[in-house]
Amino acid sequence: MKSRIFFIVLISLLTITRLTSQEESVNFEALVSKKTLGLNENLRVDFKMNKDGDNFNPPSFEGFRVVGGPNQSVSNMFVNGKRTFSKTYSYFLSPLEKGLITVGQATIEINGKIFKTLPVEVNVSESVEISKDPNDPNYIVNENLHLVAEVSNPKPFLNEGISIVYKLYYSPQINVTNVGEIETPEFENFWSQNIKIPRLQIERGSYNGESYNYVIWKKTVLYPQKTGRLEILPLSLDVSVDVPTNRRDFFGNRIYSQVSKKITAGRRVIQVSELPDNAPSSFNGAVGDFDIELTTTKTDLNASESLQATIKISGKGNLKLFSPPSIEAPSSLEKYDPEYNENVSTNLAGMNGNISNTYTLVPQFQGKYPISSVDFTFFNTSLKKYETLKTKEIIVNVLEGPTLLTEKVDPQNSTTPSNILPLINQFKFIKTKPNLVNINSSSFINSTYFYIIIFLPFFIIILIVIFFKSKKIKDSDLKKYKSITANKLARKYLFEAKKNLDKKDMFYVSLEKAMHNFLKSKLSIETSDYSKERIQDLLKNRNVDDDTQKLFIRLIENCEFARYTPASNVAINKDYKNAVKVISKLDNLL
Repeated sequence: MKSRIFFIVLISLLTITRLTSQEESVNFEALVSKKTLGLNENLRVDFKMNKDGDNFNPPSFEGFRVVGGPNQSVSNMFVNGKRTFSKTYSYFLSPLEKGLITVGQATIEINGKIFKTLPVEVNVSESVEISKDPNDPNYIVNENLHLVAEVSNPKPFLNEGISIVYKLYYSPQINVTNVGEIETPEFENFWSQNIKIPRLQIERGSYNGESYNYVIWKKTVLYPQKTGRLEILPLSLDVSVDVPTNRRDFFGNRIYSQVSKKITAGRRVIQVSELPDNAPSSFNGAVGDFDIELTTTKTDLNASESLQATIKISGKGNLKLFSPPSIEAPSSLEKYDPEYNENVSTNLAGMNGNISNTYTLVPQFQGKYPISSVDFTFFNTSLKKYETLKTKEIIVNVLEGPTLLTEKVDPQNSTTPSNILPLINQFKFIKTKPNLVNINSSSFINSTYFYIIIFLPFFIIILIVIFFKSKKIKDSDLKKYKSITANKLARKYLFEAKKNLDKKDMFYVSLEKAMHNFLKSKLSIETSDYSKERIQDLLKNRNVDDDTQKLFIRLIENCEFARYTPASNVAINKDYKNAVKVISKLDNLL
């Protein structure tokens, strides 16, 4: 009996000692790539642990801008029967200011306990010269990644359309894994319109005489609204790049090093020329190449009938920046305010299509009335001169109606106009049906119609309330059904994405469907409204924090971009973890 008690006590002590040793062996630390760096360099921070944990929370990185990460890597090895585990969360940071900056504490939960890293101080100095070592990943990225702004015409006239195309060039020896827009130019003193790019496509081209891959990132059409020297501020992108190294893994595959780089297209100067001074009086700001047309729906009609007269400007130029000229009609044709119509499409060549004003005219008297020709002047940028076009005069023939009377005057001696309307005595027709009412008719009060008029509004109000209440219930049930269905689809596609971690294309298709259906279930967003700007507005209105919004938008962009560029297993695992994280967080918030 005593030996059994001793054995139990011994086992308990050994167990407690083992658990204590396990807790003491937990190592969670923050490692930085360098303690001193220049303002133009990036810093890599690794949060490394030797035991797996949950609920990792990075620091706020005050004084830095996160340009890459978090990237997650896991190492699990057995050497001589001993297991070695390592898990790392990596971030790439760009300093925002000089001086001593502290990387704060990160936390993680391991075995039910919270562990924290120690703060790390980093000294940021002036910008340093970039190393030209051909084996340095940063040097390789600087030499093989370029953002170029191509302007179609740097010396346009005022209101002449030009285009600016931003192209991201990268050498075939590096892989672009993620792109984010940091700074977007506002195109001050320009009328601008972005050309939508439905899908990013990798194309082949040349840069400085060398073969490069490139992606058209942004296309914009500009119409200068001011003469002189105008500046277009630079577009800046944050690009994550996988750079091949000289090392290889156990299976002989080349090991890639991930580098985050901020690139800019630089400022562009546009010299806008003034239009010539000899502009005709009919010029109203039209610049381009146009035609004019005056048409009517009919030319023969009776008095008090109506017709529509349309003045239409068609062609290529600044169609949205001027109005069609007005038409002149005699006073006997009553003219109403015009209805403006616009059918204009915009591409890299500028605006194309037509604009028009449609007037409704109503003649009052018999006769023939002219609609005068219309003058339209525009500046032709190809010929560099003003051109004036004229429409044909149209005669409106009014067949039946009152006759326009004029005083008989001597045309040689009279100075008064002959087109003066005299006073015309008009009489009402004699009524043939007087609709007489019996003097001794019964009183309306207390009659059947009296009570119908009294109670009919209440009856109609009750019907309206019942109708809208039933419609609200029906809409609510339909909305709830759609939300439940979309939520089930989101979970289904997220599970499929997890199964396809080793199949890039199927993984990103499933991940995109999961995120789309999750939004449909939580925000009742339809496919037609599925855009990054719309999603960000809805999340912001639901008080979702900025980091979660950016992470969700970044995942959508990764799904779009990963279809056309290679993606490493690390990037795929990172996207899956981020998707689970952001969906779980939004599920709690929404």
